[in-house]
Amino acid sequence: MNARRQGRELAFRAIYQADVTGDPLDRCLAEVLEEAPPAETTHNFAATLVSELEQNREEVDAVVSRTAVNWPLRRMAATDRSVLRLAVVEILYHAETPIRVTLDEAIELAKMYGSETSGSFVNGVLDRIAHEARPSPE
Repeated sequence: MNARRQGRELAFRAIYQADVTGDPLDRCLAEVLEEAPPAETTHNFAATLVSELEQNREEVDAVVSRTAVNWPLRRMAATDRSVLRLAVVEILYHAETPIRVTLDEAIELAKMYGSETSGSFVNGVLDRIAHEARPSPE
């Protein structure tokens, strides 16, 4: 598994844990990283994603809420909500990462940790967010 993919998965696990337990994101990340200490680049990428979510949570949640029209955040499964938050951070604050990579990785996480319909739900929401945030040149 490459460093960025592993970093996304570790960040997702921390975001999910914080969502479910109500514990601070940084503490959840520390616990996740303690379980199986990753390489430094993986650790740094996961920490960056979690930190950016922490700093921009209101904006990230607003983007998700505005796009997932009939799905208020509180009604979403915690796994789906966590995957969406992670992917939106990457879409908004990591322009160097191709949209397709972000979407593919988020869909894989949703399929791995979510329900049978999580992959298609996450794909639908993120596709709309991606088109708004980074419109393709005409």
